[in-house]
Amino acid sequence: MTGTDHQPSPDQPSPDRPSHRPLVAILSGAGISTDSGIPDYRGPNGLWRRDPEAEKLVTYDTYMADPEIRRRSWRMRLESPAFRARPNAAHEAVARLERSGTPVRVITQNVDGLHQLAGLPERKVLELHGTARAVTCTRCHARSSMAQALERVEAGDPDPACLVCGGVLKSATVMFGERLDPQVLGTALGVAKAAEIFLAVGTTLQVQPAASLAGVAAEHGARLIIVNAEPTPYDALADEVIREPIGSALPRLLEGLG
Repeated sequence: MTGTDHQPSPDQPSPDRPSHRPLVAILSGAGISTDSGIPDYRGPNGLWRRDPEAEKLVTYDTYMADPEIRRRSWRMRLESPAFRARPNAAHEAVARLERSGTPVRVITQNVDGLHQLAGLPERKVLELHGTARAVTCTRCHARSSMAQALERVEAGDPDPACLVCGGVLKSATVMFGERLDPQVLGTALGVAKAAEIFLAVGTTLQVQPAASLAGVAAEHGARLIIVNAEPTPYDALADEVIREPIGSALPRLLEGLG
C-alpha cells in the first residue's frame, strides 16, 4: 500500500510485541509469604527451630492417634496468621506478570492460598502441599471450608468431627507422613521440564521432591534463578542467585520479564 504504513494484523507479531513469550515457572516457598506475616518453617527463626514439638501437630499418625494433639492442632489453626494474611508485593508481582500475557505457572510449597488471593487464576497454581483453606474427612473424604470448621472450634467444639460421617477432620494439607498428590506432582514435573525460565523463590530447596524440580528445570535447559535469603543446595546450578529481600527483588525481576 503506497503512502501508508503497513499495520500488522492481530494475528501477526508486532515489531513492538515479541512473537514468543517464554513459559515462566515459579516454585514458591515459605519465604515469599513472610512479608504477609506468615512465619517460615526452616529459616533461622523458623517455626520448627523455635518449637520442634510443633511438628507433631502436623504429623499424620500422631494427629490421628492422639485427640490432645488434634485439639492443639485446631487451636493452632484458630490462632494462625495465615487466615488473616493478605498478598504482599511479591504475590502481586506474580499475578501482574500473568495478566501481562506472559505464560506463568506457579508451583507452591505453601498452603496459604495467597497467590490466588492476589489474582492468579486457580488453574495456574499447583499446590504441592495442599491448602489450609479447606478441611477433609479422613474417613469419607468429604471436603468443606476451613472457615466453617474454625467457627465450630470457636463455638466450643475442640475437635470437630465430619458432619457427614463423624470421621476425623484434618486440614486439606499434606501432613508429614502423607504422600503428595501424584497428579499434582506429575503436572509440576511437566511444567519444570517445559519452562524456559524457572524461579525458585523463598524456598530452601531442601524438601523433596519439590526441591528436585529446580534441578529438572535446569537439566531441560531452563534459565534457573534462585531468590532466597539463605544458600540452597541448587545454587551451583543457578544462572543467577539473588539474596535481596523478596518483596523488592521479585517485583523488579518480574518487571524485566513482562
